[in-house]
Amino acid sequence: MGIGILFALLLTVSIMAIIFINLLSSKTENLLTANYNTIRYCSEMSKAIDDIDINKAALVKFESNLKLQENNITEPGEGAATQQLRNYFEQIKNGNRGPALFHEINREIYDIYILNQHALERKNASALKTAGNAKLWLTILTTVIVLISFTLVVNFPGYIARPVSLLTEGIKEIAQKNYEKRIYIDNKDEFGEMANAFNLMAKKLYEYEHSNISKLMFEKKRIETIINQMEDAVTGLDSNNKILFINYKAEQLFNLKEAEIAGKYAPDVALYNDLLRTVLQKNTTQQPLKIIVDGKETYFSVDYRTVYNNGINIGEVLTLRDITSFKELDISKTNLLATISHELKTPISSIKMSAKLLSDGRIGNLNTEQKELLNNIDEDADRLLRITGELLNITQLESGNIQLKLQKIQPRQVIDDSIRAVQMQAEQKNITLKINYPDNLVTVNADADKTSWVLINLLTNAIKYTPENGTVIINCRLENNRVIFSVEDFGRGIEEKYLSRIFDRYFKVPGGIEKSSTGLGLAISKEFIDAQGGNIEVNSEYGKGSVFSFSLPA
Repeated sequence: MGIGILFALLLTVSIMAIIFINLLSSKTENLLTANYNTIRYCSEMSKAIDDIDINKAALVKFESNLKLQENNITEPGEGAATQQLRNYFEQIKNGNRGPALFHEINREIYDIYILNQHALERKNASALKTAGNAKLWLTILTTVIVLISFTLVVNFPGYIARPVSLLTEGIKEIAQKNYEKRIYIDNKDEFGEMANAFNLMAKKLYEYEHSNISKLMFEKKRIETIINQMEDAVTGLDSNNKILFINYKAEQLFNLKEAEIAGKYAPDVALYNDLLRTVLQKNTTQQPLKIIVDGKETYFSVDYRTVYNNGINIGEVLTLRDITSFKELDISKTNLLATISHELKTPISSIKMSAKLLSDGRIGNLNTEQKELLNNIDEDADRLLRITGELLNITQLESGNIQLKLQKIQPRQVIDDSIRAVQMQAEQKNITLKINYPDNLVTVNADADKTSWVLINLLTNAIKYTPENGTVIINCRLENNRVIFSVEDFGRGIEEKYLSRIFDRYFKVPGGIEKSSTGLGLAISKEFIDAQGGNIEVNSEYGKGSVFSFSLPA
């Protein structure tokens, strides 16, 4: 409304100024054109009439100014006088040049002159009157506008500033959690609505604060108690890696006090705490962590859990779980497997030797049924030897006792040794082993026996899943200073959902053709290749086949 008043006042002054300026312009224009021109024409005609007898050009000059005057008649009586002047001039043109005629012409010129002189005076007086009226009205309007504007300047800022000041004060009180603060404005305008909205907000905040604060505090205390009673060491970080809390178990492990480190930047605290620094590095390959607690070796797994709220990262929870009992069981299991596997190898080897002796014709001839039984014994003994070998390998890997004999070897040697090992198995199914091997390939830095074991395992699997009369392709190439071995088959392939678990221990793809498999072959292969600084992977499309490949440093 205040801005509207100022706009209306400005519009009124502008309209009045335009009206008076137009009036003055119009009157001034008339004053300086028509009447002034007539007086000039009369002056010129008066000079010309005096020179008509001695100067023929004066006659032309008189007539031209008379014509201009005839087209510039503006005052009452001026037209008749001009017409009479024309009549007198025509008589002069016809040869009548008596003194009486010249006297009448001068009299008519004088009458026209006087008419326009009086008109000039009258119009000048009218213009002065109009200017005086304009000055009066503009003065009145200016005075009124100044008074109104002064009133607005004095009162309007206070009218606006007071509610704004009250609102500012109220917001500061709310920021201090004084939810009892209220703003009282009786205006029926936007400020009144603002005050009502603020009071409603403060009321709701007051109700929420008093209805939930005790409950929230109780829940917070209960959660803190639960966390402190946990057997796992729990540490909470905010989104900026500042420590929010650590429970009692974490205080013992890290040898820290929550009261001393809460709110501090975790990497800064880790500078003086080796265990916390190790945990924050998030090196999952070092799990489980071995920690000496009270002179005893204990093992902990570390779980990193990022916390989100509405899709926004608000922090992280680090949990160290004591898995010492499971680790001890795992060690016992590994030792048991190693013992059993080692002890089984001798009797199994004896069985194979006995079967070989029985198959020798020098001991005695065997009938067809006896040969078939003997062949089954030999195959089962081979299978048991392979299983015990895999178990021994996995126990070495689990115990960390894997022995590597790294040396420079020719990739072709590894491929040839592996093909000789599976050649008979391939011939039984009439499977073609196709080799793609470039000339002059560089050597690899690897353990020949374990690398051959991996390639034999991949070839054995490929032959198992390739239909009879099929083809298995062995590729070897140099890429980015690494030698890549790959085995490609065209069997049924592996479903995508199983690919991520294919190298897990004891995992077997459902529906596999070999039920007696241990599920350890690919897991051992991965461990062997990883230990040599290499990498193993699989690409497969269900229904079309699979490609297993591993790389070793050149």
